[in-house]
Amino acid sequence: MPETTRFSVLDRSRTREGATAAQALRDTVTLAQDLERLGYHRVWVSEHHGVPGVAGSAPTVLAAAVAAATRTIRVGTGGVMLPNHQPLVVAEQFGVLESLFPGRIDMGLGRSVGFTDGVRRALGRDKDDADDFAAQLGELLAFFTGTSPTRVHARPAEGLSVPPFVLAMGEGATIAAEAGLPMVIGDFRNRDRMLRGIDRYRAAFRPSPWAAEPYVVVSGTVAVAGSEHEARRLLIPEAWSAAYSRTHGTFPPLPPAERVTSLDMPAKERELYESGLRGHIVGTEQQVADELAAVIKDSGAQEVLVTTSTYDREGLLESFRRLARVAQLAPAPPT
Repeated sequence: MPETTRFSVLDRSRTREGATAAQALRDTVTLAQDLERLGYHRVWVSEHHGVPGVAGSAPTVLAAAVAAATRTIRVGTGGVMLPNHQPLVVAEQFGVLESLFPGRIDMGLGRSVGFTDGVRRALGRDKDDADDFAAQLGELLAFFTGTSPTRVHARPAEGLSVPPFVLAMGEGATIAAEAGLPMVIGDFRNRDRMLRGIDRYRAAFRPSPWAAEPYVVVSGTVAVAGSEHEARRLLIPEAWSAAYSRTHGTFPPLPPAERVTSLDMPAKERELYESGLRGHIVGTEQQVADELAAVIKDSGAQEVLVTTSTYDREGLLESFRRLARVAQLAPAPPT
């Protein structure tokens, strides 16, 4: 694969059976320190509200903790769901982060709004608010450039350069292109759709003060181990948790793989679970190297954002160690 391809990680602060939400947040901070030592380019955190299995509900707060615990790795959000917030507040939060950790902060932005009707009501939002994402994005960026028509100045954001990224869900590719912003797109399980989105983005891209050329980040699950069986075992907890959420309406903490394999699942849950295990980049270092090289060649992506979650934190770290070797990342010098 090209030596210029960057590798980064999004950690969702997934809770695990037998562990607290506080531990999940601390695990994210510890993982960021490990990723920095391994040579990854950036680490991002996510935004979820009212989800039992996810502790990361305040991404800019968690990003501050991650940035404070690291020295060189870029830190950001994957992403802040802009329709959930007022653009002025988002600009102020990222202005504070960039002021405290200059040159290391990324502003990944998504267009989802709330997970359920109850969450949306609690946030004071409606599901239709996502339709205004392009306007919200323009309003947010104007606070950084000092061109807001409201004549309100976002302090300390105004005049600062915090790289914005658009998470391309649905119309996100076109919005990113027309705004002239880098785009994050996934997942690996539907590569034809991913490649079509990338083609749309490149065809419609308009240079902007934020990016002179298209910049594509492909995102998805990658698991690397000593054998394909061991690598696939890492995927079991997340695949079952997602299947359970779709059949029961709640997203549970991640269970150990051994418990999942002993479950007697209803037919629909079993179907969704087995589907959730397919289509990811999984295997030995050589298998993963070959598949990643093909994805990067087909997509022309400048960066890969890995989104793997599992119960086994040591297994996850070992996967990232092996992936760092596959990607030929340069380890950070010891402190």
